[in-house]
Amino acid sequence: MKPLPTSPTTKYVPGRSIAEISEQYNIPADAIIKLGSNENPLGPAPSAVRAIIKHANNVSIYPDSDASALCDALSGYTGYPGANIVASAGMDGVIDTMMRMLMPGEAIIPVPTFSYYGITARTHHGTPVFVSRDENFGLDPQAILSQVTNETRVIFLCSPNNPSGNLVSESDLRTILAGCGDCNGCDGCGAVVFLDEAYIEFSERSMIHLVREYDNLMVGRTLSKAFGLAGLRVGYAVMPEKMRDEYLRYATPFSVSSLATAAGIAALGDDAHLKQSVKLVRDGRKVLMEIPFKVYPSEANFVLVDVSPHQSGEVCELLAREGIIVRDCSSFRDAGDTLVRVSVGTPEQNERVVEAFSEFKSCNVATL
Repeated sequence: MKPLPTSPTTKYVPGRSIAEISEQYNIPADAIIKLGSNENPLGPAPSAVRAIIKHANNVSIYPDSDASALCDALSGYTGYPGANIVASAGMDGVIDTMMRMLMPGEAIIPVPTFSYYGITARTHHGTPVFVSRDENFGLDPQAILSQVTNETRVIFLCSPNNPSGNLVSESDLRTILAGCGDCNGCDGCGAVVFLDEAYIEFSERSMIHLVREYDNLMVGRTLSKAFGLAGLRVGYAVMPEKMRDEYLRYATPFSVSSLATAAGIAALGDDAHLKQSVKLVRDGRKVLMEIPFKVYPSEANFVLVDVSPHQSGEVCELLAREGIIVRDCSSFRDAGDTLVRVSVGTPEQNERVVEAFSEFKSCNVATL
């Protein structure tokens, strides 16, 4: 019998909520803008809302055990057959199932990045192995591969990376995929490379086509961001058919609710809303680049701001007092204590955020 898992040394730290800020600072909820959780400022497609209402009376009936109808819709969207696709309750659900399949063992994680990778590794009796990114949050494939051992089960790569917003290059990804193929991952495929493309719709380049070339690549995605379904928890992954067969042995049945399935199918079919969401983000990123601190270029629906010489916690707290929620990145491993992540909002919200940062900087300069 496996020993009970030890508690992770850290827990996932979510962005602050409107209710929390409203109560703490006595600000009306409708006066607060929430730009700390990378949500879609347009909300879901109207067609998705109509689908939820239409199917609401059927919630007493179990959904498809493997979300087959949703996977069929995802097949049309990704260009891969259903035999290469799985769906779950958010990408976190996909990751957890994968870790049940692969652990115990080691998980290599370039940091800073999405903190849940390390948490789920520990939860599933695994050992996270952290590798530092460079000063611009780029990857060093050889540094990653130098950490590969016979115990390596998975390498996590996030593209665009959270919280930095930069992409993994195809050449770096190919180097890593080729270099870890002789380890002991899932049956016969070497260590798995999990490529997290949660924000890929806002980017110009996806690596999903490489699933056809490599038998150790799993590409995770979500309908939470560009499709605006964060509250319904709809995630999916594309992978080689042999890996999918193994994955399904560990998957939780009925993990995607009937309402999430209906909304997801509708959202995937609403190309106009998707295009509008992507354009809003790409235009909004340009505005947020005007924040008067160092702003890193981003391919996601957020930008990363270095507020040094100030502390990220100080800046986030002062903005919260003004009714603006952004993300303090000090909870991200190796991110330091001067980085703030700002989600793209509506044009009016973006202008308000730039103005707030500008006022903060001018006030602090005046007091020097």
